[in-house]
Amino acid sequence: MASISQTKPYMHHLVYLHGFLSSPHSLKAQQTISFANKHFPNLNVHVPELPGDINKAIELIDNLLATLALSHTGFIGSSMGGFLATYCVEKYALGNSPKAVLVNPAVEPFKLLGNYLGQHVNPYTNKAFAIVPQHIVKLKQLYVNELAAPARYKVLLQTHDETLDYTLAAKKYAASDLVIEQGGNHSFVGYEVHLPSVFKFLFA
Repeated sequence: MASISQTKPYMHHLVYLHGFLSSPHSLKAQQTISFANKHFPNLNVHVPELPGDINKAIELIDNLLATLALSHTGFIGSSMGGFLATYCVEKYALGNSPKAVLVNPAVEPFKLLGNYLGQHVNPYTNKAFAIVPQHIVKLKQLYVNELAAPARYKVLLQTHDETLDYTLAAKKYAASDLVIEQGGNHSFVGYEVHLPSVFKFLFA
């Protein structure tokens, strides 16, 4: 671990984007924060609480990124957060573009969101919100058909993801640093074991 911690700091900011119906209090988010605080105390870790409304979530993310030096920013995105992290990397894919690590990422969430139309309550925050057809339209607008630089992504997948078809991500990110584990589930069992390699990738 010391070898990673002693790496010349290139990444000044880390943005962790959680998934749908999740929050900064999720296990993976907290494991990421704890690892960063222990091994990279000078790293600024940002874990925004993303609204269930995708329009508000994108506005929050864009406003946050406007305050950061993106050439020195890395992303970790889980599930829907992986979709959003891809949007961020591709939107700012100029020069020293940011990198992203995606954990069981959603690839085409607009094809699934129709199953979630209506009222919801986030189990972490107890905040109520509604999913409406316009949110599906917004997700289609954010979709990146072809990655400008696949090497800027490390993707962690588990084959027993009960929520998303892992093969969609395996295909989309086939030219990226792809890790496919047999078994597991959508939460990605054993995520903390991968944190050293996750940060090594982001700092490289």
